[in-house]
Amino acid sequence: MKTIIMAGGKGTRISSISAEIPKAMLPIAGKPVLQHQLECLAGQGYRDILIVTGHLGEAIHDYFGNGRTFGVCIEYYHEEKPLGTAGSLIGLKDRLTEDFLLINGDLLFDVDLKRFEAFHHSKKALATLFAHPNDHPFDSEIIIVDSDSRVTGWLDRTNRSGSYKNLVNAGIHILSPRLFSGKEKVDKLNLDRDLLIASLSSGKIFAYNSPEYVKDMGTPKRYEEVCNDYCSGKVVARNLCNKQKAIFLDRDGTINEYKGLVTKPELLSLIEGSAQAIAQINNSGYLAILITNQPVIARGDCTFAQLGEIHNRLEYLLGEQGAYLDAIYFCPHHPDKGFDGERIEYKIDCDCRKPKPGMILQAAQDFNIDLKQSFMVGDDVKDVLAGQAAGCQTAFLLSGKPAHGPVQSPVYKDLPEFVENIMKREGRTTC
Repeated sequence: MKTIIMAGGKGTRISSISAEIPKAMLPIAGKPVLQHQLECLAGQGYRDILIVTGHLGEAIHDYFGNGRTFGVCIEYYHEEKPLGTAGSLIGLKDRLTEDFLLINGDLLFDVDLKRFEAFHHSKKALATLFAHPNDHPFDSEIIIVDSDSRVTGWLDRTNRSGSYKNLVNAGIHILSPRLFSGKEKVDKLNLDRDLLIASLSSGKIFAYNSPEYVKDMGTPKRYEEVCNDYCSGKVVARNLCNKQKAIFLDRDGTINEYKGLVTKPELLSLIEGSAQAIAQINNSGYLAILITNQPVIARGDCTFAQLGEIHNRLEYLLGEQGAYLDAIYFCPHHPDKGFDGERIEYKIDCDCRKPKPGMILQAAQDFNIDLKQSFMVGDDVKDVLAGQAAGCQTAFLLSGKPAHGPVQSPVYKDLPEFVENIMKREGRTTC
């Protein structure tokens, strides 16, 4: 699969650092970010590279040449004037006869590209966007997806209201040439607005949601964060080829205040300090994954759409404080019958409802998680039992409903105390 790297931008937001060199040549641990990209690509067999250059593009050409020194074969396409985020693709369309990777040149990433490509082909997609939650959703464009990962909408930075899922386009794509068939050369073309959003009605635009490391260096602050993440080993460790470790989190009484069954978004409010604790998990080597029983579905108190709105509210509140969940798993079942309006099809004795470990085991399969290195954290004995059944370490919190019976687990006041303990144990400091 051919890879096109867009390295022609001026980088106005980071000009205080990169005014004399292209953004793609900014050094991370002594090597340009573009070199890190090429090493990740070449290591997985993606060696056919085309780099789109523009502002100060000669510096890229002089450094990388034909790419042989870096284990790849590089061609170049130079924009004499800026063509937007997709204008060059129209000029290249005669050379793009098969699906190809498109990557922004200011990203540091280390991801399992074969897994990404397999997802794209399984969906028979016109375009697949590598997507993830991030710690700055309010200055990012938000992608709306359905239960099949199909992109159904797009929220820009200025035109949004209410709560929404924290999911953004990370800047890595797989595109089919069919996406721009019939398009003629233009002065500028915007990838999101003119190609992707314009094609949503086809039902063939998908989002691949992954917790792997992808981060842009669009501002001096993010550039500093990227450098620190690389030196700490976080970037490489997050590749799903490697075993992950996770902190599995219960919801009610762990993240948000326990108020009984939550059936409306407005009933959900965060426990003080829980967002900051999850932000610490995000900055560590752990994934933050929600594992929650939601019998409101089986009882008929909520529809799946309404539960989605509740979880959107949760993600929104976390995003306000720079925190996010890497994934959400919920069990809609409940074995007891006899409720008015109950949904009989969900009144079953399932394998996913805690204290059974089904949701944890599914997450472990989805994200290649080493359960022995992971924790299940919650305010209910069922959380502890589910974690133990899955082979996790466990932590019981006193921040939710009162415990019933003895708890065979370390006990903490709340999520912040647990996270502080874990970070100290691993030599990290909390802030």
